[in-house]
Amino acid sequence: MSDTERKIPANDSKQEDHYKYLLRLATYASVIVATILIFIKIHGWVETDSVSLLSSLLDSVLDAGASILNLIAVRHALVPADKEHRFGHGKAEALAGLVQAAFIAGSGVFLLLELTERMFNPREVSNSETGIIIMVIAILLTATLVGFQTFVIRKTNSLAIIADSFHYKADLLVNIAVIISLFISVNLNWTLADPIFALLIISYMGYGAYKIGVKALDVVMDKEFPDADREKIKNIAEAHEKVLNVHDMRTRSSGYKSFIQFHAEMPKNISLAEAHAVADEVMFKVEKAFPNSEVLIHQDPEGVDERRDDV
Repeated sequence: MSDTERKIPANDSKQEDHYKYLLRLATYASVIVATILIFIKIHGWVETDSVSLLSSLLDSVLDAGASILNLIAVRHALVPADKEHRFGHGKAEALAGLVQAAFIAGSGVFLLLELTERMFNPREVSNSETGIIIMVIAILLTATLVGFQTFVIRKTNSLAIIADSFHYKADLLVNIAVIISLFISVNLNWTLADPIFALLIISYMGYGAYKIGVKALDVVMDKEFPDADREKIKNIAEAHEKVLNVHDMRTRSSGYKSFIQFHAEMPKNISLAEAHAVADEVMFKVEKAFPNSEVLIHQDPEGVDERRDDV
């Protein structure tokens, strides 16, 4: 018996280069936008003294830090596999995600302390018009970036870009909340509106930190594909007339790549060369259904008594 190794079609190299180009472009774009947002929000906070705007500013600082981490992580993750890292460097994205989650949680604690002080000692928000103009500009910039990131995610399904995009989608909600807070604080003279909206922002940041952390940890811990995907792989393999059974399946993701391996039971009267050809056919069908994946198939002859894990 022999194991089937992945054979990369000629056009895969061009496709992979395009993926890498999109990932790099998305990371550079997020760093540039985050830097612009920081400077305009600093001006807005100084002018308005709004804690909601401060929370938005802090969120943008974190976004910039997270985006820089993503830029570094993506550059490292895209380094080809080498002698010491046979499966590549894709988990650098997940490690960056864990760091992002920690930063977000820490900033939420800092903002909570500021919020507590404002709850007991509310202050009027000044120059609300300036704050609203700044937040409208921030919304336009952020919406443009999120649109581009969504396009990249559809093409690459990168964890780093997904995590980064979550930050900026949250920013859209945060910026809208700041505008509403500034309007209510000034026009309705309700000084508690500012800290209340800040509390909502803190809650969302906590939710985001949790989601990003869990997803990154899943990658680091080699969590299996969802049951629906595993069943799809099994059905693709067993659809071949020479594949009698699929078992001992193992799946995991690392960066933009996925790794799939399983045992395929075949008739014992076929030759090794024929079994290898069958495995190749199944492998290419699985890789077509799961782009950016590497598939390893171990061919078992029918009737072999061996330990089998659940599919």
